[in-house]
Amino acid sequence: MAGYFGVLVSDPWLQNQFTQVELRSLRTYFSSLKRESGGLTLADMPSKMSRMKQIGENLTEEDIALFLQDSYKSLQDNVDFELFLRVYLNLQSHAATKTGVGAKNSSAFLKSPTSTLLHTISESEKSSYVAHINHYLGLDDFLKKYLPLDPSTNDIFELAKDGVLICKLINVAVPGTIDERAINTKRILNPWERNENHTLCLNSAKAIGCTLVNIGTQDFIEGRRHLVLGVISQIIKIQLLADLNLKKTPQLVELVDDSKDMEELMSLAPEKILLRWMNFQLKKAAYQKTVTNFSSDVKDGVAYAHLLNVLAPEHSNPSALNAKDPLQRAKLVLEHADKMGCKRYLTAKDIVEGSPNLNLAFVAHIFQHRNGLSTQTKQISFLEVSPDDAQISREESAFRFWINSFGHSTYINNVFEDLRNGWVLLETLDKVSPGIVNWKMATKPPIKLPFRKVENCNQVVKIGKQLKFSLVNIAGNDIVQGNKKLILAYMWQLMRCNMLQLLKNLRYHSNGKEINDADILDWANTRVRNSGTQSCMKNFKDKSLSDGIFFLELLSAVQPRVVNWSLVTKGETEEEKKMNATYIISIARKLGCSIFLLPEDIIEVNQKMILTLTASIMYWFMNQATEERPCVSSDSESGSLSETISNSTMDDTASESSTD
Repeated sequence: MAGYFGVLVSDPWLQNQFTQVELRSLRTYFSSLKRESGGLTLADMPSKMSRMKQIGENLTEEDIALFLQDSYKSLQDNVDFELFLRVYLNLQSHAATKTGVGAKNSSAFLKSPTSTLLHTISESEKSSYVAHINHYLGLDDFLKKYLPLDPSTNDIFELAKDGVLICKLINVAVPGTIDERAINTKRILNPWERNENHTLCLNSAKAIGCTLVNIGTQDFIEGRRHLVLGVISQIIKIQLLADLNLKKTPQLVELVDDSKDMEELMSLAPEKILLRWMNFQLKKAAYQKTVTNFSSDVKDGVAYAHLLNVLAPEHSNPSALNAKDPLQRAKLVLEHADKMGCKRYLTAKDIVEGSPNLNLAFVAHIFQHRNGLSTQTKQISFLEVSPDDAQISREESAFRFWINSFGHSTYINNVFEDLRNGWVLLETLDKVSPGIVNWKMATKPPIKLPFRKVENCNQVVKIGKQLKFSLVNIAGNDIVQGNKKLILAYMWQLMRCNMLQLLKNLRYHSNGKEINDADILDWANTRVRNSGTQSCMKNFKDKSLSDGIFFLELLSAVQPRVVNWSLVTKGETEEEKKMNATYIISIARKLGCSIFLLPEDIIEVNQKMILTLTASIMYWFMNQATEERPCVSSDSESGSLSETISNSTMDDTASESSTD
């Protein structure tokens, strides 16, 4: 563990048990415990550790006390940070043993110093993804000299080592995500340039909805096949499911009968909508079963045979349904799909073996090519999007991708629906401010009793007030009811709280003091002014920011080599503003900023997203300086890390403070 955390944790084995983010959170919690008690012994640990989610969910204070008595000779021993980490790991392991739950549900991936982990990959999946890459990127100006790749080799992992392939693949999945002017595309890249590409692709992958927990740039550089293939799989899945929503395919209204069903459909994950579409088509063939997954329910090939007969009856072959051998039927299904012009993504063997990823890809591609829905779209009033709805949709997307970046056990597909039981919000609060959630008072999904959801959400609101959120007239039931404006207001304050806490935790710069919006504004203006330019940001709603020039100057001020000024426009027309905005987002991600805004947020000067962008650049800059500065850990010095986060509330005046 390099830099800051390498000083805090000297034991190499302990360093390997945690990511930097986990260590930062645990250090913050440990410091707050020491400050509460004026010191910390093993005897204090039962009450303290039971407040942590992974421990308190499965062990009572009595369980923890008994375990510590059996494990340590004296409970009066003082606890330093390394002992705290060892106790934490031991209790996680004890909880997993007691409940029968594997280590995969722990926040840290536990492994012994001598363990050898063998990660295997699916050769079928690799071959399928290679074919996808060859098809969609074969004519790319830079990659065409390396393509087509041979699926029987490991060339895909070698090509991924410079980061260009993944960046290009992200743009195929969600066009315009990465400004390709920001990608380093020299034939031979130095380590710095290669690392920049990987940082850009990882931050961009998170920004389109990929879940990347404990995956770093080094994994790509070393070509760790299971991790690289996992990222590629997620990106391709996002591309194939892109049309599974009412905005892209309004004909999906055929799947429902009334507005209530429509609201339910709009809240479903794309995979669930795909299953509903498949069953909708299968009913036309009088198929009696309901397909609930892309594995066991389709492995006999019968559902596929019926589906393709409905969608393309001109190519139907009676032999497919009459075949007694599932493998033979699968082959006939793929012949039918070929005649439709559908890309396979899988072999007959993959169908019979029930490969979930490849079967999903196969069905998604069929949907893209021929969905069998009416070309006459019903006139549904709530499909029309107002400017306010568009803004809400953008903010929902930003908050959804941000909350999924924490790697919670539950993936959020819709903020307004999937947060209503309060559980994921509690998980996020625990990440932002470790130990703040009382897990004994929380109910884990699935939650059948409505009042348990209200209890979870009441605790969410209570904690928000502890963190000084502005929550006037907001109650837990508002979250349970899915009140969009109130949920967005809470999510914004939670994201902002996280940013301010991260900035404050860089103790060398903040000296443990509170950081507020005015500090961020002043920092940005000072950096730009000290670089020798005259640009100024009056506040986070300053309309002059729409041309992007200020942020390009800020990025250049914190890292002079990152901006290629020959690519920057004057920002006078809408097109020029968009070019600058996309470039800003890409080079910020290339530096290492984890941001979830869109070019429109810069062009329209969305106050909230402008603040997140500025704070992210500030955090990156300060973090770099902190890691380069030698520091010695001391209890008094680290005590400031976990003081209560900023008292400043989310009001317009905080974000409008002027430097004049």
